[in-house]
Amino acid sequence: MPKLTAPPDPLPRKPRYAPPPLACDAHCHIFGPSAKFPFDPEASYHAPDAPFEALCALHERLGLARAVIVHASCHGADMRVTLDAIARSGGRFRGTAIVDETYTERDFERLHEGGIRGVRFNFVRHLGGRPEMGFFRRTVERAKALGWHLILHLDAVDLVEFEEMFRSLPLPIVIDHMGRVKAAGGLDQKPFRILLDFMKNENTWVKVCGPERVSSLGPPFDDALPFARALIAAAPDRILWGTDWPHPNVGAHMPNDGDLVDLIPLIAPDVATQRKILVDNPARLYGF
Repeated sequence: MPKLTAPPDPLPRKPRYAPPPLACDAHCHIFGPSAKFPFDPEASYHAPDAPFEALCALHERLGLARAVIVHASCHGADMRVTLDAIARSGGRFRGTAIVDETYTERDFERLHEGGIRGVRFNFVRHLGGRPEMGFFRRTVERAKALGWHLILHLDAVDLVEFEEMFRSLPLPIVIDHMGRVKAAGGLDQKPFRILLDFMKNENTWVKVCGPERVSSLGPPFDDALPFARALIAAAPDRILWGTDWPHPNVGAHMPNDGDLVDLIPLIAPDVATQRKILVDNPARLYGF
């Protein structure tokens, strides 16, 4: 049976930091409602409902105007929940897809028409592990033809094992959650050195979200901040940020989303850099 993940913090704090106009949550999810959008029975986890209306209310409280809905594996390759949210957003949302072997050229075109701009592959072991490589390569070619990018959800060790393959991919790649490195390993750990080197490539982007996934100490996740700062310094024009709401499979420490927003000026004190990360970069990649 799929495990049931914990719900998000029900009382997100109003952040002290005010994001700039048109700021984008470039990594968030919508789950259900399951009565309308059922979960995949083969998924490794199911989640409490976290519907469109709840995400919109959160963004209003946090001061965020745009979003990228990262379609999550608990819904499998059934894209209805994400396409519905994009359609209801009035142009404020884009999305990323999970696809399978049944998807045709017309299916990909339909996703593009619905606001999808990337396809996501999961390599994380506890979420089911690596994709079949033949399917992965075929999907890369389809995504490239549409002008999409590839999102890679990795374990840190995958940065080492698949380094050469990731470098050779012929389209932009976006690496989730700072590569899920572990803060206890320090800035000089091999996976993070590789990730920083990736940022020399104009095709590589990274999301400086998920400090609760990187931190080895827990709240307030301060030990994750040097990793975000180093990535921003390496390539400020190819950095994205997101809440990761409603934080599926987060582990021991469920973050408060207001607290996560207040980390932004700590990792990017400069106002111009904040605008790049929150407004300009996602607008360029997702076509807002």
